[in-house]
Amino acid sequence: MKRDDQPEEDVQKQVVHYREIVLQYEALDEQIDALIMTYGGSSEKMPQSELVHYRELARQRDEVFSEMRALEQTLDLNSE
Repeated sequence: MKRDDQPEEDVQKQVVHYREIVLQYEALDEQIDALIMTYGGSSEKMPQSELVHYRELARQRDEVFSEMRALEQTLDLNSE
């Protein structure tokens, strides 16, 4: 997993950060699932205030997902 152009310490910090990001993503995803299930599994049934909250959670999850994918590329996690 170590890239030749990065010190081992930097790679380890990135791996720790990646794990934290994955946990953030999973937590946001669980919050979204729970919110949707509160309204019968559909965002269309949410009151406006909850819909705003749902969209904010989804936006945060998308940002975390993008960061997660960028770290995967940096760490070269998808190659052998």
